[in-house]
Formats: sequence, C-alpha cells, structure tokens
Amino acid sequence: MKANGSVFKYGDNVDTDVIIPARYLNSTEGAELAKHCMEDIDKEFIQKVHPGDIIVAKKNFGCGSSREHAPLAIKCAGVSCVIAETFARIFYRNAINIGLPIIECPEASARIDGGDRVEVDFDSGVITNVTKGETYQGQAFPPFMQGIISAGGLVNYINAK
Repeated sequence: MKANGSVFKYGDNVDTDVIIPARYLNSTEGAELAKHCMEDIDKEFIQKVHPGDIIVAKKNFGCGSSREHAPLAIKCAGVSCVIAETFARIFYRNAINIGLPIIECPEASARIDGGDRVEVDFDSGVITNVTKGETYQGQAFPPFMQGIISAGGLVNYINAK
C-alpha cells in the first residue's frame, strides 16, 4: 500500500479542535466534516487539498479531545496519510480505527516542507521526498494494522473476517 501527494505542513500540538472545530460536531458524516477540515488553522486547506495529498506535522498531532471526527474529517478530505514526529495516543488509535494511515518519523517531520511531493510505502515505512530526493525511515505498521487500514477501518476489517 502506498500514498503519493503534495504536503500541507503544520507545527506542534495541532489539536482536534483545529482539525475539526467543535461547532461542526453535530454531524458524523465524513463528507460534511471534510468541508470544515483544518479551517481554524488553515482557511485555504479544503480549497487546495487534492485526493492523495499528505499532512506533515511536528510533535503531538491530534492532541485534545478524543473525538473520532478529527481523523475522519482528514480522511474524507482526501488526505492519504499523516506524517508527524509524534501523535497523541488517542488520535493514533482513532486514525487506525477509521482507516487513516499515519506514520511517526521525526526526520521526515523535520525535513519535509509544505508543497513538497512525497511518497509513502506503508509496507516498509519508507518515506520519499521526491522534491528533495531524500528518503526517511518511518515506523511501518505490523501486518494486522495494515489489514485494518486496507479494509478502510476496524469495523470493515471485522466484518470481512
């Protein structure tokens, strides 16, 4: 499984309230949530994001409340992967549960810039910055987690079993 897209870059402590503001939590529909994804931190994100694009951030991405709406909004906005130095643990688990690929990689977080073109190989954890001609070794998912992501989330994975 692979991802390939342009990068949107953010800093430390991007919390769930800026990923999907609380005022939109009256919906659980992914398409509706996606319309407001990142709007409190990047007003132009939803107009500029294309299917397959990648979010890169620094430390503690997805901190704050434990809402599953945040990774769902990102996934439904078309983002194929989130790379960060570290993730808040509940966001990490919620992302896997809804089938949003995420990879921790401090080097990629530091070296990748907004607008760079990046490819991610989920099987090996290798992240390639096509723009800069660099590669970084991220943390690959174990096979069972790759199965959950490939199935589109935990519910689909369990239903397929």
